[in-house]
Amino acid sequence: MAGHSHAKNIMHRKAAQGAKKARAFGKLIREISVSAKLGLPDPAANPRLRAAVKAALTANMTRETIDRAIKRAATSGQGEDWQEVRYEGYGPNGVALIVEALTDNRNRTAGELRSAFAKAGGALGETNSVAFQFERKGVIRYPAGAATADAMLEAAIEAGAEDAESDAEEHEVTTSVEDFFTVRDALEGRFGTADSAKLEWLPSTTVDLDEDRARDVLKLVDVLDDNDDVQNVYANFEVSEAVMQRLSAA
Repeated sequence: MAGHSHAKNIMHRKAAQGAKKARAFGKLIREISVSAKLGLPDPAANPRLRAAVKAALTANMTRETIDRAIKRAATSGQGEDWQEVRYEGYGPNGVALIVEALTDNRNRTAGELRSAFAKAGGALGETNSVAFQFERKGVIRYPAGAATADAMLEAAIEAGAEDAESDAEEHEVTTSVEDFFTVRDALEGRFGTADSAKLEWLPSTTVDLDEDRARDVLKLVDVLDDNDDVQNVYANFEVSEAVMQRLSAA
């Protein structure tokens, strides 16, 4: 699956660097707030909110903090007016990136991201300037212990998924946008709540990077990840495990 190892490499690298807890919690609360405002303030009846709450609990956020965020979002006139915005551009070495943000000031966020791209030797582009190099897919992840690889693949295909890949750490199921909720609900009915279940941008083709070029791109990814408004960063490059280990050790 294109981009599969890249996504995991990034995840491992960020984990090795240590989570920046305050910033991470801020982003999780922002997603909870938006999810509660866009739908019902009840995780059981709001799939997006349920996923946001799951992510927050996984990050060790207290239930009290989560409930407070939901209540504040559900109260008319309370909380910030967050907007969902997608930014696209090219980083160093021609790598295409899609950045999803939740912001209360589009001009501020656009300016900060434009500066980050420029300093990295890239450029922020117009909407749809790189999206054609990605596919919008549903991605559902379970820990490896949730099921055997065969059981997960069988259940996923039976539910209407496009594919399921498993390794020693996790199962990753991909679906079309249209079938995402059906597949997610079917898998949760069999294996319990997923570690992660959301729509993502998966690259159609990827660019292989050596150590020097990967270092430049990952610096930009780190800067984008550190921006308070940025929720997700997707890119169309691959880095070998050997190169990633050397970069992580540096």
